[in-house]
Amino acid sequence: MIAPFAEVQAFTEATRQGIGVAIGLAFGFALERAGLGSARKLVGQFHLTDLTVFKVMFSAIVTAMLGVFWLGFFGVLDLSRVYVPETFLWPQLVGGLVFGVGFAAGGLCPGTACVAAATGRLDGFAAVVRVFAGVLVAGLTLERAPAFYDAAARGPQTLSEITGLPDGVLIFIVVGVALLGFAVAEAVERKAHA
Repeated sequence: MIAPFAEVQAFTEATRQGIGVAIGLAFGFALERAGLGSARKLVGQFHLTDLTVFKVMFSAIVTAMLGVFWLGFFGVLDLSRVYVPETFLWPQLVGGLVFGVGFAAGGLCPGTACVAAATGRLDGFAAVVRVFAGVLVAGLTLERAPAFYDAAARGPQTLSEITGLPDGVLIFIVVGVALLGFAVAEAVERKAHA
């Protein structure tokens, strides 16, 4: 059997839901163990005193990228069945800006807000309420601004398609950038704590 297993109906709906819950709990546990349920730790990112967020998230991106590449290379994962979300340039740029402002102002992103709330932090509960309010506002405006939400639709895109570079070359570049980024992050943290 070849992955993704949900696509080939290898599991029942209840099993898929259970796997999703287990992955969510494991992800939340990992975020909390990394200290990312604390707004103070996340705000350290913006003050360049604690770059844990950068290191944890970039590590996750590189791990996932390498895992998908090698699983596809060895035929364990059918890459043609992996969902790639569509690109809507302007709405996603505006959404990213709103996300960034909310993250900087509140000190938590949606995932870390859920972790903070689950561990009883009041700022986490407040951030979760703000996330749901934002989702509600976006949902209410969706029908009123269809031209904006469909603006600059580009369909599903991968870095390989955008750059024209082979996957292996892109992976080499991203891993190199990650290693350089980790070294710079460590140097910045050492300087901040000197």
